Amino acid sequence: MVKENEVTILEIDETHFINKLLNVGAIKQGEFLQRRYVYDFNPINPNKWIRLRTNGNKTTLTIKEIKDKHAIDGTEELEVTVDDFDNTNIILNQLGYIARNYQENYRKLFLLDNVEISIDSWPLIPTYAEIEGKNNKDVINTLNKIGYSLSDATTLDVESIYREIYGINIKEIKELKFGDDSYESVLEYNKQMQQKM
Repeated sequence: MVKENEVTILEIDETHFINKLLNVGAIKQGEFLQRRYVYDFNPINPNKWIRLRTNGNKTTLTIKEIKDKHAIDGTEELEVTVDDFDNTNIILNQLGYIARNYQENYRKLFLLDNVEISIDSWPLIPTYAEIEGKNNKDVINTLNKIGYSLSDATTLDVESIYREIYGINIKEIKELKFGDDSYESVLEYNKQMQQKM
């Protein structure tokens, strides 16, 4: 298992945040609709799960385990690349792993000094940014470079963000996805949330 070094900045103003990134030299890598299936272990371990995810270009199968949700490097993962999202799901089903959830999010990916910065829009919650680097120092340096400190960020995983910040248990939502108007509805929702802040 490899440690993830990652923090999240919640409820960003997307346009303002992107301008900050571009001003310090971040380079946009692309925009993706990410689709994923989440599977429980057998027996169920609330801190460990299997994720099958595709962004249309790359598909990965990952075991994720939370060791300490309050640490930058508190999540470990073991990941392999697979070449077919749907067939990998079928293989997992044949092995007895049936997805407990299907989830979608939009991601805008930037790179700054070998640190990945993702702007993620998920259904039902405001857009946030993730900063992931090779080590804690790189993550903190990138936070500082774009005008934030560690106190502005959280290390909570997606499920914990939904549950602890917004009171939504996404484990109970079988399909967490966008409607037919997709991205436009996310932008409108985020605009309404910004006006309330």
